[in-house]
Amino acid sequence: MFGLGMQEILVIALIILLLFGGKKIPELMKGLGKGVKSFKEGMKEEVKEEVKSEEVKGGE
Repeated sequence: MFGLGMQEILVIALIILLLFGGKKIPELMKGLGKGVKSFKEGMKEEVKEEVKSEEVKGGE
């Protein structure tokens, strides 16, 4: 993963824990999860719209 070893990942996690605190991290992860879900839904809608437009072009 980006050339990072286990020690580097642990140091980064420790720094994040110190900066945000244990109570704030679950809130941040929840927000990140909602963002990813919204992005995936948007991509699905875009693909559906593109398929529809291709079908319309092909039918003409």
